[in-house]
Amino acid sequence: PNLPAYAETLQPELERLARDMLVTGVVAQVRSPELGDWTTTIGTRTFRGTEPVRVEGHIRIGSVTKSWTGTVVLQLVDEGVLRLDDPVAAYRPDVPNGENITIEQLLTMRSGLGNYTTSPELNRTMDAAPATVFSPDELIAIGLAMPPRFPPGAGFSYSNTNTVLLGRIVEQVTGNPLETEIQRRVLDPLAMTEASFPARTSALLPDPHPQGYTYGTNVETIESNALPPEKQAAARVGTLAPLDVTNTNPSWAWAAGAGISTTDDLARYVEALVGGGLLSPALQDARLDSVRPIDPAAPDGPGYGLALARFGPFY
Repeated sequence: PNLPAYAETLQPELERLARDMLVTGVVAQVRSPELGDWTTTIGTRTFRGTEPVRVEGHIRIGSVTKSWTGTVVLQLVDEGVLRLDDPVAAYRPDVPNGENITIEQLLTMRSGLGNYTTSPELNRTMDAAPATVFSPDELIAIGLAMPPRFPPGAGFSYSNTNTVLLGRIVEQVTGNPLETEIQRRVLDPLAMTEASFPARTSALLPDPHPQGYTYGTNVETIESNALPPEKQAAARVGTLAPLDVTNTNPSWAWAAGAGISTTDDLARYVEALVGGGLLSPALQDARLDSVRPIDPAAPDGPGYGLALARFGPFY
């Protein structure tokens, strides 16, 4: 097939990035009416394996899940069930200062609530017992016990506590499990048949799938998200092998990160997330307009809005 012109430049660049970041396998997909569509794979399904990565592989999509949860919340706003300016205290009396924190601030990461994911205790549990099934309220309690980072609306701080709270509020106002609402409101309408939001008890990844790895423990990367320099060096020369974390139970991330998809389904989802179709036109416009620079001093840096991230021209 005729490769789009950009593929010639992009392929070696992606290969270099995968090498630099010690990524076992990559699926990259571009959909562009102007420049042409292109899909490529780099690397293998397993660490030092021989079987190539497959385009139809299922992967854990991590924090892209936040935009699923946020889309459900915004649909409930469209339906008049929730309002963006509702105080979180109306739904969760356990949130300190919750009468001054709005649903909108949970969506935009401007509540100031601490991030339970940085709890040393949680990270020790995840390292020692990766099959642990966490309850959302348990996670929320850890986050609410942390001192707030700033008064509501006074800054930006990325916190999974916000999104897990939103997931529980969805369950409260609909009377359904979050997985039911995500399935019904996001995955089914877009025919994302290979995507799923698993039950909390499930650590399964549908076949086919690559294996997922990390070069350090959770505890080692709480503060910086980066490994200590000596471990990075060992990984580069090959004396440190990565840990296979494919079957770690994702309930620790739940509404904030437990989603599963294929590249095709994700691409279809992002077209609707940005192009419209999941929300009323007015709320869709408001969502795209809501993105603000994470760091006001870096207007061209990453931006975040109503459960929507922007990097340069990309949402």
